[in-house]
Amino acid sequence: MEFKIPHTMKVEHDELHAQLVKATKERGKLGEAAKAVAKVLHAHFVNEEAFAIPPLGLLRSLAEGKISEEMSDVLQMTERLKQELPKMLQEHQEIVAALEKLKTAAKRAKKPKYVRFAEKLTLHAQTEEEVSYPTAILIGEYLKMKLNK
Repeated sequence: MEFKIPHTMKVEHDELHAQLVKATKERGKLGEAAKAVAKVLHAHFVNEEAFAIPPLGLLRSLAEGKISEEMSDVLQMTERLKQELPKMLQEHQEIVAALEKLKTAAKRAKKPKYVRFAEKLTLHAQTEEEVSYPTAILIGEYLKMKLNK
């Protein structure tokens, strides 16, 4: 079974990525700081889209009581997320530290749009830690119970 990232989350990821690409094209310290964010963020985003966020695509079906045996394929993703969670949280710390430097550089360059971007991406990381990752893991645990896995 194919598990699709919820559309709203995919759009948000794409938007954040596009804003970061623009920031990396800025001159001086601002561009350097944005490149540092991109360096720590890229592999993290790839992993999120590979196994951390796709399980969330099952939420609506599960909330409607629609459960099928083929949904058990998502358990590989949720188990991987459980294993990789400490690493992903560590990456968030590195990303947020790089975003603080970007925010400082953006303030010095008088580029408030990049200050807002850094704040938005920091909140995005917090939402993942507090909501998205735990929900994805719970989806796996719920399916294990319902499908007797």
